[in-house]
Amino acid sequence: MSALRWTNKSTGAMAAELTRQGHPVSDKTVARCLRKMGYSMQWNQKAREGPQHRNRDQQFRYINRQVASFRKSGDPVLSVDGKKKELVGPFKNGGRTWRPMGKPYRVNVHDFPSQAEGKAIPYGAYEIGEDRAVVNVGMTHETAEFAVESIRRWWKLAGRKRKPGAQRILICADAGGSNSSRSRTWKLHLQELADELGMPITVCHYPPGTSKWNKIEHRLFSFISLTWKGQPLINYETVVNLIGATKTKSGLQVKAILDTNEYETGVKVTKSQMKELCVCRHKTHPDWNYTLEPRG
Repeated sequence: MSALRWTNKSTGAMAAELTRQGHPVSDKTVARCLRKMGYSMQWNQKAREGPQHRNRDQQFRYINRQVASFRKSGDPVLSVDGKKKELVGPFKNGGRTWRPMGKPYRVNVHDFPSQAEGKAIPYGAYEIGEDRAVVNVGMTHETAEFAVESIRRWWKLAGRKRKPGAQRILICADAGGSNSSRSRTWKLHLQELADELGMPITVCHYPPGTSKWNKIEHRLFSFISLTWKGQPLINYETVVNLIGATKTKSGLQVKAILDTNEYETGVKVTKSQMKELCVCRHKTHPDWNYTLEPRG
């Protein structure tokens, strides 16, 4: 028997097929028999992670030690990442909301990018241990320059006010994307930020394939998704307001701002530019852990 012929059928469809084959039965009897045999409707479960990086556990322990050290000295610890891009316009947004009977939000049948006002690119900086965050909403491309600008805006909007005596900053980031551990532009713009702030910036990357352990994912982004579920993101103002309205019982507070800057893709950083950077790589996994000291 082919599993595809019956595993996704309704009990009504199964009952109709059994009756056609000479076994008259109701859908309720089919459901009762399935339960008796130990069957139920189930979702796919994400459980296969694939092979783990051999240095995964060691890196996580190192990140924990770095976080503890920075928090003990009162210096800020950030978890950063970019959230999924969203089309801006009258498009369907998954989830349900309370509305007057028979008056749902009317949205487009098709999600054609050409019919969108643009795309929203949220990049967040979440303060570990403080339950505070700043989300910078871009409009063009998620580049390394955009990622660093988002961190700069966190400092201007919240960091320097909450941590006026900060001597250094720790950033915990994924190993890929706009803040990739291999990205030259990421390091170049972080160096410029370190020079601007006059303080060292330490970066610790999570091992490949472990982005779900990045705290910003389940401490910030998941709650943003809950806040705007079922709400069409009709314009950028709506996007920014909904992100800023995100709160939790634990006291999460979020500031959101729209970034209208143009960010170019494909920017190349030369070897001579890299030699000018003041990058101090750590002894433990130097490709993932490094500090950018302010020049001069």
